Amino acid sequence: MRKTLLLAAVLYSVGALAADPPPAPPADPVPVATAKQPDITHLQAALKGEKPDSITPSAIPGLYEVVLGGQVLYLSEDGRFVVQGEIVNLASLDNVTENRRGQLRGKAIDALGEQNMVVFGPQGPVKHTVTVFTDIDCGYCRKMHTQMEAYNKEGIKVRYLWFPREGVDSESYKKAVAVWCAEDQRTAMTKAKRGENIELKDCPNPVKREYELGQKLGVRGTPSIILENGDMIPGYVSPTQLAQVLAESKDKAAKSKLQPQ
Repeated sequence: MRKTLLLAAVLYSVGALAADPPPAPPADPVPVATAKQPDITHLQAALKGEKPDSITPSAIPGLYEVVLGGQVLYLSEDGRFVVQGEIVNLASLDNVTENRRGQLRGKAIDALGEQNMVVFGPQGPVKHTVTVFTDIDCGYCRKMHTQMEAYNKEGIKVRYLWFPREGVDSESYKKAVAVWCAEDQRTAMTKAKRGENIELKDCPNPVKREYELGQKLGVRGTPSIILENGDMIPGYVSPTQLAQVLAESKDKAAKSKLQPQ
């Protein structure tokens, strides 16, 4: 997995040259403060060569945010301690850590592209879009799919990503590949989630990549519902409940934009 470690740039200042002859000696360079970075020696040893996506100052002085895939950790400045937990802003009661995870999830899913998803959208206007990591043989995934018409009537577009819980080459994985390779993916998905037999096919598919993405983003079970703001709901939510959650989330986002920064 290719990862990029963001390093602080070191700025240099060049002294100005005198304009009149004879030329005056260059002025002394203006000192520029270098952004602090933590000691990552211990972190690199613990990761066994895997590089973090980024290391940046956190909201708490002396702690640095470390992004690893979809996970967020905090590293002490001396590099000796890692904190796994949530940072909460007591003034706003916002969970800073979860908001950051949401940004990472949203960015990763946007990069994947809707063309790599099986999509069930409403006939009318789309009010909300959710992305769901699903397993064909998961009981609550099947329950959710039986109510697809109700989700769509709430104006919710459902985009499926694959997360066969038993892993690559499991029976659920093979069924996911077969659905993707079917001439009519939506019909094949519905049949498979009803427990009906579908023709097992193989073709170029995104199933393995999406399963690995789910692991990277912290998916542990199915269904896992990713909201428009990147928040993740682990488990089944009824159509009316999901519509309410999405409306509240959108309202909160709108109010947040009106707050002075």
